[in-house]
Amino acid sequence: MNNLKILFSGTPDFAVESLKILIENGYNICGVITAPDKPAGRGMVMQQSAVKKYAQSKGLLILQPEKLKDTTFLLQVASLNADLHIVVAFRMMPEQLWSMPRLGTLNLHASLLPQYRGAAPINHAIMNGERTTGVTTFFLKHEIDTGDIILAEKVDIGPSETAGELHDRLKHVGAALILKTVQQIEKGNLCTTPQNSITTEIKHAPKIFKNDCLINWSDKASHIFNQIRGLSPYPGAFTILKNKNEKELTLKIYVATISESIEFLEAGKIISDNKSFLNIAASDGLISIKELQLEGKKRMTVVDFMRGFSINDYTVKK
Repeated sequence: MNNLKILFSGTPDFAVESLKILIENGYNICGVITAPDKPAGRGMVMQQSAVKKYAQSKGLLILQPEKLKDTTFLLQVASLNADLHIVVAFRMMPEQLWSMPRLGTLNLHASLLPQYRGAAPINHAIMNGERTTGVTTFFLKHEIDTGDIILAEKVDIGPSETAGELHDRLKHVGAALILKTVQQIEKGNLCTTPQNSITTEIKHAPKIFKNDCLINWSDKASHIFNQIRGLSPYPGAFTILKNKNEKELTLKIYVATISESIEFLEAGKIISDNKSFLNIAASDGLISIKELQLEGKKRMTVVDFMRGFSINDYTVKK
């Protein structure tokens, strides 16, 4: 067992791998802060976070404050006397919490900082057509995602890789970087880099809203392709179909490819044999849809979808 007392904060699946690697390498996790249980699904059954489920399986102390500035909670954290606080995929944190440990609070971010600061770095990197991204560990300070960089690891993005696939790779790369960072902190041989010393045009990664997910078929095919990849599987890029009776249906698109068009087609035009393929025209080519989901239905292949749906009865809403 290592002597360092570590407090860990995280909520989703992405954070579990980092907590797991610390435990597997003998680190003393003195407490885990995660989101409160919340109702979800049709039955509104109380759901525990992925981090809580894992922490429970390891018998760790779990803290689930509604408010991070709550006095009772802060006193409880102070009593843990943590040497280091590690944050992975958690909400904004008040200074009285992140300034407590003697060695500071470090965060793992799923981009190569200072690029793609914000809530959705994986999505935005793919939506912008980046070919590389990575993970970064840095010390927390007042402004979000701006603290001094400790370590970074570069990762190539596959030409057709989705946000979900990249997420699943980065959580493992990120966990390894967390371990490497903690080992360096233990040895006391850190060399950090202030982000403001890196002179480059900054691209941001704000939270994704519904409007970001609506496909504009007048856009270039490459942009639409990247939008679909960058939002797959969640929250999902979508278009709206309507029939002659003006009935509207939302169609999410999860997997697609770009096809060349030998003729000029109006943007948003549907080209399909109603059986084996479904293409929609962009401004300079075709988006060939492979996996999709009609509202109220399950995700499926385009072939399965068209067995029970006559796409030629619909047009894309402009």
